[in-house]
Amino acid sequence: MTDSNFENMLNGWMSDASDIVALHLRQKLLPIEDSGIIFPPTYADIGYNIDMLSDGTKVATIDTVGSQANRMEPIFKSTGKNEKGKELNPLAELVPQIQIELHTKGEGKVTHVERRSLLDLAHRSADAVVQASPTLKELMAPAFLALRNRSDAGPLCTLAPTSLVFGVWDSRGESGEKRPRLVRSIIRAWNVEPLFSAAQFNSVWKYLDEEQQEGLKAEEKLKDRAARSDVGLADAPSTFRKVSESAARQMTEFRSGSPNPERRVLGGVIVRGEVVREVTINLVALRAIRGTLVDKDSKEQRADGEIRCYLLALALLAATHDQDLFLREGCLLRYADNEQWTRVPRRGKVDPVPVDFGSAEARSKLANYANEAVKPFKKHWPPTHKLSHKFSLQEAKKLLQKKKNADVPAAQ
Repeated sequence: MTDSNFENMLNGWMSDASDIVALHLRQKLLPIEDSGIIFPPTYADIGYNIDMLSDGTKVATIDTVGSQANRMEPIFKSTGKNEKGKELNPLAELVPQIQIELHTKGEGKVTHVERRSLLDLAHRSADAVVQASPTLKELMAPAFLALRNRSDAGPLCTLAPTSLVFGVWDSRGESGEKRPRLVRSIIRAWNVEPLFSAAQFNSVWKYLDEEQQEGLKAEEKLKDRAARSDVGLADAPSTFRKVSESAARQMTEFRSGSPNPERRVLGGVIVRGEVVREVTINLVALRAIRGTLVDKDSKEQRADGEIRCYLLALALLAATHDQDLFLREGCLLRYADNEQWTRVPRRGKVDPVPVDFGSAEARSKLANYANEAVKPFKKHWPPTHKLSHKFSLQEAKKLLQKKKNADVPAAQ
């Protein structure tokens, strides 16, 4: 496929006349270990998120939509520059590199500034840290209001384009604006069987003499003292999960004289079926985005096509990027290399996308497309001296002073 054909294909997907509603990828993943045992994420009180279907099949969530988004977004983050000042990560040249200074440690010449990239924040440009950084809030608040009041995505697109790619909800800001994800990804394991674990911690206690033991016991009984088990001076078995008091009342450690599986320490799941990552690019949501850009005469001009082109480029780069699939301890996966992108029409048959996005040729074409798509926006990026913003403790305290609004939840 020539460069012009590749560009025409992508532009065609953005057209209001297109009947393609989504692009979809199904990727099979494989556990590194032959046993097929992997560890899903653990949630308070419930443990693993495992659903049982009507036929008895158990499906485990391995990585949620939100977690996948937070893994994809940082691919656009700067990784530093070489000795000639050139960015080491080419993808970082496609989005503004906004940083937030949280605090400074040390004194004199030996100091460390704790920073976070906007691309690391769980709620992106609507994160509480942004609300508590006055100079950054001054930039973001008008952009969200433009999106809310005029459906103008241009200002946010020049500040935080990945917020439009991965979804954002200004639940803590003035606008309350909420935008859907253009890229949605989730990893599930099919036909799983939960396993359990048990451990025994043996401390040095038994090797202490009687005087030492009695002294530590006496100290433990004093007011405001930690338990010996808390500081590692007592043997401690690990056979049951710790849960909240309310959950413990419902899930006792033993039932009918036997250990209750709901309270056992989790030991991963063995996967009898497949581990599948599914990625969807929502073209309907993309085509609904509109906005303006300021021209050389400082006048607003419609830029719907430019905005969609830019966001599609970022969405495709994120969706086709090979993640490091070390999701957590005990969950290291790899690609099975049998993936297929498909075009999903409004009606009718689903067709394969006529290009292998995993090939070096397609990646090169997509990079060129993205580098062209970003040009209208780069001139509107904040100047270098306005890319760094400071977190304010006082502003953060003001967030805590706000009354709860039952109609606008405080979390995204």
